[in-house]
Amino acid sequence: MMRKTIKIGTRGSLLAVTQSTWTKKQIEDRYPEVSVELVKIVTKGDKILDVPLAKVGGKGLFVKEIEEALLRQEVDLAVHSMKDVPAELPGPLHLGIIPGREDPRDAFVANNYSSPAGLPAGARVGTSSLRRRCQLAALRPDLVIENLRGNLDTRLRKLDEGRYEAIILASAGLNRLGLSRRAVSYFSPEEMLPAVGQGALGIELRRDDHELLAGLAFLNDETTAVTVAAERAFLDQLEGGCQVPIGAFCRVAEQAGKKILALSGLVASEDGREVIRLSRSGPWDQAESLGRGLADEVIAAGGREILARVYNSAQGNG
Repeated sequence: MMRKTIKIGTRGSLLAVTQSTWTKKQIEDRYPEVSVELVKIVTKGDKILDVPLAKVGGKGLFVKEIEEALLRQEVDLAVHSMKDVPAELPGPLHLGIIPGREDPRDAFVANNYSSPAGLPAGARVGTSSLRRRCQLAALRPDLVIENLRGNLDTRLRKLDEGRYEAIILASAGLNRLGLSRRAVSYFSPEEMLPAVGQGALGIELRRDDHELLAGLAFLNDETTAVTVAAERAFLDQLEGGCQVPIGAFCRVAEQAGKKILALSGLVASEDGREVIRLSRSGPWDQAESLGRGLADEVIAAGGREILARVYNSAQGNG
């Protein structure tokens, strides 16, 4: 038995509202007698638009205020982009539902060039992500990579105004907003590992709200939930946030007729000169130990020292 009204906590950006509206529609289609309301909540990450995320500091810049509303029972659930969700959540909350993943790749967006390889030396590329910056720098050290923040439409406008020759955006965001035509090519995970959980949504609930969890179970996609769990365990073991140069992507593969998980993870310096990228596979039902084990290998290879230098650099320049 579902309650008659459900309140969804969401950021107010066009992409966040689109994702929450999709969730609202799924619930109302399933339960026509239920009314779903969106409650827009401004987060710290939404307020600070003129500072690179890496220099803002802290974790959960785009989710904390929404989680506080959940804890105060002002909303019943929250819809997040998984790449924004820290590895650690407040104790009374959990990510109970993970819907099917959109395209996890990063998209190359440009008006006059069809791929990164076609950019001239010195071309300006905009991105707000240290993870994208360091991997692009490793691919093309001759490019000028500049900070670019703002909502998706703001970033596209700045590209169209000629401030950059190209920008890099998440394919999933473009697809969800019906803007996939703006992507002229895509980075394969081998070229650029996505952020942890990129392309996936997470529905956060109160742990004691068993009724709502059961009612929304139809939205959960097991493959996405398991692969994202491996990626988040990797992030948690590294004690990283979503604003540091950490990437991870987990695929489902088959070995001797059995389903297995194949996880790749990366830690890199901001300039892309130091890159530690490792892969390992493991049983389908051991996602967490796979992620933590791969993180331990990255740490042993020098990943901890690289991240410490990134954090120190951010604090020194902040």
